[in-house]
Parts: sequence; structure tokens; C-alpha cells
Amino acid sequence: MPAPNLNFARFAHYPAPARLGIFVMALLLLWLPFAAPIYWLWGTGNTVSIITMLVLYGDFVFLLRLWGEKVHSSPHPLENYGLVRTRQNGLALLRGLCLGLISLFCLFLLEGRFGWLIWQQTPQFLPKTILEGLIVALGVGLAEELLFRGWLVDELQFDYGFKVALWTSSTIYAVLHFIKPWAEILRTLPSFPGLLLLGLTLGWARQLCKGQLGFAIGLHAGLVWGYYIINVGDLLLYTGQVPVWITGIDRNPLAGAMGLLFISFIALGLHVISGIKRRSKHS
Repeated sequence: MPAPNLNFARFAHYPAPARLGIFVMALLLLWLPFAAPIYWLWGTGNTVSIITMLVLYGDFVFLLRLWGEKVHSSPHPLENYGLVRTRQNGLALLRGLCLGLISLFCLFLLEGRFGWLIWQQTPQFLPKTILEGLIVALGVGLAEELLFRGWLVDELQFDYGFKVALWTSSTIYAVLHFIKPWAEILRTLPSFPGLLLLGLTLGWARQLCKGQLGFAIGLHAGLVWGYYIINVGDLLLYTGQVPVWITGIDRNPLAGAMGLLFISFIALGLHVISGIKRRSKHS
């Protein structure tokens, strides 16, 4: 009996919610045959979670290439999603990495000047923490930017335009951080505006670079890297002079007013730079 001839190109004419649903279902069908035996054999430890997430990301990239080629007839799907191997994109990644890292440390230094936190003695294992943090941060930045500001924004943009696509993808990005027990959702809810604004800012970072993801990946990674160094290195102690809704719940800057303010400054800076580039282009 001949195998059915699947016409993947017809999916391109489906509405965006249907396309997203098909993609997610296909990803789960690819991932579960690998993940289920791993969980069954080795349980749910931290190492197992890392392994299964790596498998999930590998399946995602494979499916992303297949989706772009078969559904949208794109010969270079990853490049269309902004993952371009050019010197310019690499330099943009480094600029974003520096901006994210320096901005976060400037926030903590400012809070230290206000007396809201005390810097602790530098631990001996700090170099190891810095290196580990960089690897983790680049992995998180690459994975989340390719997913949310790359594939998801582009898929929504086919139907709704860039502005709606960016707001929708940023909302989804923020909501997915709240897959946790109800009590924890309520306790950490103040982080939602910061996560939403971060998603928007990273989307504007990609737009500023004409669709390339290097700067957005770097900026995201820089923020994650700084947060990793501070928390895993246990470099600071809050004094309790101000409420946690100002400095951030669970030492997370995005869950506080100061973190929201600092992300707003980054977003404003990107907006100003974008405006300058547009004016210079038309002058």
C-alpha cells in the first residue's frame, strides 16, 4: 500500500492558531518517544531534566527547518528566522551580551549605593561560576530567541502584522513562566509586567537589526549571565530597607519596580537608536 502523500504546503494557508497547534503537536510527537523512556529509566532529577530539554531543543531545530522548507517553501529557514552566520550578526551578539551584563550590574550597583543591598565577599569558585553562567546564558538566549522572537513572531506576523505578532508572542512568553502551582503564580505575579516588557524589548532588538537575532540573543544572554553570576555566586545580600516589590521577589530584578524601570530604559534606548537610524537613512 503506497504511503500517503502529505501536502505540507497547505498548512501555510491555515490560520495562525491552527498552524501553531500543528507545530506544537508535531514537536511533542517527536520528543515524547525520546523523553518518556529517559524519565521512566532515570526519574525526574536535574540531570534528566537537562538531557530531556536538550533533546527537546534538538527536535525543535529539526522541526523548524522542516517546517520552513515544507510549509513556507523557504530554502534557508533558520536564516529567515534571524539565525544568520555573519560577522555583523556575531558582533551584534557581543554588543548585546555586554549591554545586558553591564546594565544588570549597574542596577545592582545603584541599589547598593541606595543601601538596599550589601556586596558579599567574592567566593573562590567565582571564575567557574562565570564560565558556567556564560554557557547557560548563551544556551537560554539562543533557544528562547529562536523560539519566541524568531519562529513565533514570524508565524504570527504572516496573519496579523509585526505589532500584533510581537505583543502576542511577548504575552505568551510571559505567561509560560507561570506554569507552576496557583499559590506560586499569585506570589510571583508582580514579575509578569517585567517579563512582558522584556519580550517586547527583545523583539524590538531584532527589529533594530533588520530581522537578525544576534543582538536579541546577546542581550537576553547578558541579562541571564549577570543574574546567574549574582545568584549562584551569592554575591549580594538585601538589607530589607525597602519592600521586595521594589528590589524584586526572590531576588529576581524583573519581579520588582527597579527591574521594570531598568528594562524600560533599555527599551527606550533601542527606540531612540531605531529613530536615529531611520532619520539617517532618509536624510
